[in-house]
Amino acid sequence: MTATESPAATTPHAADSHDLIRVRGARENNLRDVDVDVPKRRLTVFTGVSGSGKSSLVFATIAAESRRLIDETYSTFVQGFMPSLPRPDVDVLEGITTAILVDQERMGANVRSTVGTVTDANAMLRHLFSRIGEPYVGPPTAFSFNVPTSTASGVFSTGKAGGEVEKKVVRNQVYLGGMCPECEGRGTVSDLDLSVIVDESLSLRDGAILVPGYKADGWMVKGFSESGLVDGDKPVKDFTDEEREAFLYKEKTKIKALGMNMTYQGLIPKLRESVFSKAPESLQPHIRAFVERAAVFVSCPACGGTRLNEPARSAKINGASIADVCRMQISDAADWARGVDDPGVAPLIGSLLHLFDKFVEIGLGYLSLDRPAGTLSGGEAQRTKMIRHLGSALTDVTYVFDEPTIGLHPHDIQRMNKLLQDLRDKGNTVLVVEHKPEAIAIADHVVDLGPRAGTDGGTVCFEGTVEGLRASDTLTGRHLDDRVSPKDSVRTPSGALEIRGAAQNNLRGVDVDVPTGVLTVVTGVAGSGKSSLIHGNLAGRDGVVVVDQGAIKGSRRSNPATYTGLLEPIRKAFAKANGVKPALFSANSEGACPTCKGNGRIYTELGFMETVETPCEDCGGKRFMASVLEYTLGGRNIADVLDLSVAQAHAFFREGEAKIPAAHKILAHLEDVGLGYIKLGQPLNTLSGGERQRLKLAMHMGEPGGVYILDEPTTGLHLADVANLLGLLDRLVDAGKTVIVIEHHQAVMAHADWIIDLGPGAGHDGGTLVFEGTPADLVAARSTVTGEHLADYVGA
Repeated sequence: MTATESPAATTPHAADSHDLIRVRGARENNLRDVDVDVPKRRLTVFTGVSGSGKSSLVFATIAAESRRLIDETYSTFVQGFMPSLPRPDVDVLEGITTAILVDQERMGANVRSTVGTVTDANAMLRHLFSRIGEPYVGPPTAFSFNVPTSTASGVFSTGKAGGEVEKKVVRNQVYLGGMCPECEGRGTVSDLDLSVIVDESLSLRDGAILVPGYKADGWMVKGFSESGLVDGDKPVKDFTDEEREAFLYKEKTKIKALGMNMTYQGLIPKLRESVFSKAPESLQPHIRAFVERAAVFVSCPACGGTRLNEPARSAKINGASIADVCRMQISDAADWARGVDDPGVAPLIGSLLHLFDKFVEIGLGYLSLDRPAGTLSGGEAQRTKMIRHLGSALTDVTYVFDEPTIGLHPHDIQRMNKLLQDLRDKGNTVLVVEHKPEAIAIADHVVDLGPRAGTDGGTVCFEGTVEGLRASDTLTGRHLDDRVSPKDSVRTPSGALEIRGAAQNNLRGVDVDVPTGVLTVVTGVAGSGKSSLIHGNLAGRDGVVVVDQGAIKGSRRSNPATYTGLLEPIRKAFAKANGVKPALFSANSEGACPTCKGNGRIYTELGFMETVETPCEDCGGKRFMASVLEYTLGGRNIADVLDLSVAQAHAFFREGEAKIPAAHKILAHLEDVGLGYIKLGQPLNTLSGGERQRLKLAMHMGEPGGVYILDEPTTGLHLADVANLLGLLDRLVDAGKTVIVIEHHQAVMAHADWIIDLGPGAGHDGGTLVFEGTPADLVAARSTVTGEHLADYVGA
C-alpha cells in the first residue's frame, strides 16, 4: 500500500457485494423449486415456450414480492385501501429492488379514459388553455369533459356569539365544467340498428322480430301480434304510423289480451330494459353477439365527438382549440406546442413537449390524445405505460417488461431495443419476458425455462449468454436461428373481397381486393392502417369470423371448460350415465361444496393484512360435494376430469364409455392452437395473454364461416410453436376457408400466399397501399420497409 492509498480504496465495500437477485425454491404455479441468480443492473431476457413458467418466475415471484414488501412500508391505515398480496411460494428471495411493472394488459375500457387522460397530457393542456386561451373561458375544470357545468343556489346560516344568526343568500353560484351535456362527455351517443332487430319484409307471425328468444309462435311475440294494437299478419313495412309507434316505441300500458290483463310495452323500450341495460359480459354468448350487432354508437351531433361543450371549444391558442389539439396526431401536436411562445407558461410548454417527444421516440407519434384508451392494442398500451418511466431520474430499480415487442414491426423493434438498453445503462435492472430473436439478441443474460409447458415445464434449462443459448440443446436454442423461406408455389385465389374507398382513421381512399381461398397477410409498421383496413371494412360481413386481441373476462370461477362450452356436454354425459341432474356437476350450481361455495379454497380477509388462502377442508380443493364425486364416467369423477390436461381429456373422451363427440371436437380445436398442456379446470385468470387469445381462436374455429380474420396470432408464441401455427393456418385454408392475418412476424409473412403492405409510415404518413403481391415478389422488390426486413430475414 502506498502512502497515498487508503484502506477504503483497496477493500471492496460491503454494499457493492449485492449484485444479484437470488431466487431459491420458487414454486409459483408450475415452477418446480426453481433456483436462479439474476444479475442486477443488466438486461436479462426470460425465454421458453408458452406456459413454461416465465411469467410465474418474473411477475408472480420476483415482481410480486417486491410490491408486497413495498406495500408493507405504508401505515396500516393506507394498507386498508390497497389490494392485499400474498407472499409468493418461494423459500428465499434476496437482493430485490423496487419493481416497476410494464405489462401488456390493456388499459381499462372506461369510455372516459383516453390517451390524453392516462398520460396527464390533458391535465397540462387544460391548465394551458385556462391561462392563455382566447377568449377566457374559466379555470382548468372548464376544459374537462369529465366535469359538468353546474349551478348551486341556497341560503347559508352562520352562527355567532350570543346566539345571533347571520344569513347569507347565495344565488346561482356557477361551477364551470367542460362536459358536453348531450353525450355527457363520452363523445358518442348510442342508438339501435333496427335492421338487426326487425325484418320489416315479414309479419310478426312469420318471424319479423330477429331478437334471440322471440320465436314467431312464442309467448313473447304473441304479446305483440295479439295485443289488438298491431296486425300480426301484415308485414311490418306496411304498418301505419300508429301501428309502428305502438309496436316499436309505446311505453308501458295496461291492456286486455290473450284472455288476461297484461302490461304492453313497445319492442325498443322492452329491449332496452331487458337486454341493452345489462353488462355485455353477463349475457349468454348468442345474446351478447346480438347486442354487439344491434347497438351502434354514433358521434355526438352536439359536440362533434370532441366530448366538450361549446365554451370549451371556443377558446383558442394559435388558432387551435383544446379539442383541435387533442384530435391532432401527437407528432403534429408537438409542432403546435413549439409555436406557443409565452414566457408565462414556459414550464407547461416544456413539460408538454417532453411528453410529446417521448411519444414520438417510442414510436407512438401517430396516436392522438382523444384516442379511447380501451382501443389501444396490448403493445400500444405497454409502450404508453413506458412513457412515464422514460427520462425518469430514478435509478437502481427493476423494470419488468412482458413481451414489449408485441404489435411492433421489425423496423420498430430496433427502437424498442434501444429504449431497453437506455434503461439498463442508467443503472437499472431490466427483466424482459420475450420470444422474438431480435429482442433476445440484446440480452446480457438469458434464463431459458422449460423444457415444455404446464406440468412438463417449470425448470431452468439454461442460464448464460445469448451465444451460449444458441449453442445449447434447449428448445429455444435449437429454434433461435429458425427461418421460413417464401413458398416455391402459392395457392390460386378462388375470388376476392372488394374494399373500395376505405377512409377509416388514417386510410386515404384505399382500394384493394383481398383474395379468397388463400392465406393473406396484412402488414406494415405500427399505425399504418392495417386494423382500420380489415376490421373497418371486412368485419361484420356475412360469414366473417374475427379473432382479435380483446381481453377475456376471467375470474377464479371461470376456466377453459366453462368458457369454451366444453363443460356442458360433459355434465350431460355424467348426468345420463348416473341418472341424475346435470346441475349436480357444476361447481357454480347444485353440486358446489357448501363450505367453499364451489371455489375449492377458503379466503380469509384479515383487514389490512394479506388475505389468507387455504384449501377447503371439506372438499380438499375439489370444489364439489362428496356425494357428487361418487358419480363416475369412464372410471373418473367430475373433479378428476377437470384436473386433466387438454391432451389427456382429448384421449379420454375419444372412445369407450366416456366417448363424447361434442367434447372431443372442442378439445381437438384446443390442441390445434397449441393449448394441449392447460388443464380443463385451470382458472382463466392464470392464463397468459397469448394463451387467452389462442383460447378465443379455438372457440371460433368451431363456428360456421368462410372467412377468418386473425389479429397477430403469434402473440405469446415461442419460436418452436410458430411452425405449429403455420400448420394450423394451412389446415384452415386447405379446408376451404379464407384466412386473413394481421401480422408483423416475418415467418408468417414468408409463409403467406399473398401480402398486402400498408405504409409507408404511421399515422398521416401511412394509410396507403404500398405493395400487394406474393412474398417472393416483395423480397425481390425490396421496395418497402417490410420488404427490406423480410429480405434480410430470408437471407435474400
